[in-house]
Amino acid sequence: QVQLAESGGGLVQAGGSLRLSCAASGRRFSANDMGWYRQAPGKQRELVATITSGGTTNYADSVKGRSTISRDNAKNTVSLQMNSLKPEDTAVYYCAATWVVLGTRTTYWGQGTQVTVSS
Repeated sequence: QVQLAESGGGLVQAGGSLRLSCAASGRRFSANDMGWYRQAPGKQRELVATITSGGTTNYADSVKGRSTISRDNAKNTVSLQMNSLKPEDTAVYYCAATWVVLGTRTTYWGQGTQVTVSS
């Protein structure tokens, strides 16, 4: 059974930095895609950043230039370094990992970690 364990959330002042980490377990091979999504109160879950096993990254415009996603395929971990945080970055951040097997994509989600940015 796949499990994603997130860490690194917390309370930070505007302009500060946080690093989120996520470790996936339960699969023999590293995930095809890993990423971070977030959901603010009253809003839909949205993409923050993703990274493929080959290292191709994708960022939401709202975090581009302020965040860096990275992964360790051998350890099946993904991290998100967020700098210059803004109050609007406040949300629950979810780690996601996707495996593609015989053309079928299956995505697993972590429990979420709260990030609160105070003004």
